[in-house]
Amino acid sequence: MGLALEVVLALALAAACGEGQVSGEGDAGPAQRCRPSGGGPHWIAEGETLEVAIACELDWPDARFEIDPVPPGAVWDADSATLRWTPGLDQAAVHELTIAEPSLGETGAMTIGVADAWDHPDNVPVVDPLAYPLEYGVPVLFLSPPPQVEEPYQPVTVVYRGRTYQAEGKLRGASSLAYPKKSYTIKFDGVKFSDPDADGGFVSKDRIVLTSTFDDNAYLRQWLAFELWSRLEPTIPVQAYMVVVYSDGEFYGLYTLTDHIDDELMKAVGLAESGNLYKAVSHDANFRLTAHGGGDKGTLHDGYEKKEGTPEHGEPGAYDDLDELVQFVATADDGAFAAEIGQRVELADYEKWWMLATFIRADDSAGKNSYHYHDATRSWRVAPWDFNASFGQAWTTHRVAANPVDPYTNLNRLFERLLADPELGAAMRARYRAALEDGPLAADTVLELVDQMAASIGPVARRDWARWQTQYRSFGRWSDRSDWTSHEEEVAYVRSWLEARSAAVSAMLD
Repeated sequence: MGLALEVVLALALAAACGEGQVSGEGDAGPAQRCRPSGGGPHWIAEGETLEVAIACELDWPDARFEIDPVPPGAVWDADSATLRWTPGLDQAAVHELTIAEPSLGETGAMTIGVADAWDHPDNVPVVDPLAYPLEYGVPVLFLSPPPQVEEPYQPVTVVYRGRTYQAEGKLRGASSLAYPKKSYTIKFDGVKFSDPDADGGFVSKDRIVLTSTFDDNAYLRQWLAFELWSRLEPTIPVQAYMVVVYSDGEFYGLYTLTDHIDDELMKAVGLAESGNLYKAVSHDANFRLTAHGGGDKGTLHDGYEKKEGTPEHGEPGAYDDLDELVQFVATADDGAFAAEIGQRVELADYEKWWMLATFIRADDSAGKNSYHYHDATRSWRVAPWDFNASFGQAWTTHRVAANPVDPYTNLNRLFERLLADPELGAAMRARYRAALEDGPLAADTVLELVDQMAASIGPVARRDWARWQTQYRSFGRWSDRSDWTSHEEEVAYVRSWLEARSAAVSAMLD
């Protein structure tokens, strides 16, 4: 979505760190003769030692350099043009230094990021969150106090990228409520949350979601799933990127920060803010007259919760449009279904939902964990949600095979009917093949994306794994596993699984 991921990451890092800023350069300035530089940005943790040699990027003899400021405790040797520094346990921050060559009047910028030594017994919490916008290049969000309840919202303070927000927060999720590393919804009143450098421009958000990575030691699944969804170019893309969270000053590691799917997001993507928005919260949201486990439903909309629109949940007629859609999908004869389904739903969006769910084996997102939007002037639109069960693991983290491929016709009557129709099914499969061959789901493209993502979060992922691995492996829901992986091994597992999955999906479509 937006700029290519690698470009976004480079731009974000450059913008935050002042990378490549050199004075005296430009159309009106004199030609550079030295261009002083210390490289970087450089990233270390408190207590580690950094040694940086300053030099001219151009060939200028007898250059002499000055650095301002020299960080407290650092040693600057002008004769050897070397800065040596072992930051103390109270110096976590992103430090911006100016390098000067006084005889030429030229300056350059150098960034040294010092990460908090959270695991040191004598560690001092980050002294100034405003001066700690990044950790190894990943944006940092300070949350205080962490919300303790699902309802109601509680006052919280958020510090992010040098800005302080007074906001409200609450716990969110179902399975994740039991995790020691919780998930949160944060609501911003007045000043909206923005990061123009994230994911091609993550701006003017009333609410955001911080999703725990406690159940994913690859730290990629949610982020990668939303990125692939957005690259399929649906009506409702969902922006997502990774942040480091400090909860009450304590390092909590990597979280996936995403859009909150609500009326504000619908407005942002060009839909009516007043439309009806429903969330499928159980597998009874299967577009059938019967419940997932068998037996009749109490209502046609069993398995759904109304999130936006009027009449509101609990009022007469609140679910009328959804009930009509479920009734049609469940009972229309084949001719009527083929003739009318494209007028009722945005077929391209629902096809992309099926493509994504089957490609990543999102077992919990092919029926439940999806949002459905409708208003009087538009056909139905969909956005899938919640991908902890994906890319080769179940929601309990147990391993699941790449082959065979379940088309999810048992979970979703709409998928079943679309695939069964000779023309609609053939068109769906053809578009899926195109996405696999040279589109956003092409194996080489997806594996390259995995590599880029893993590289961008690698240092923080290792810190997170050191923070949570013992609790992760002893967590009751999956403590019976014997096939534990390290972070690096889990990334390799995801890559290997995707290679096998791509082949299996191609075979299914033949």
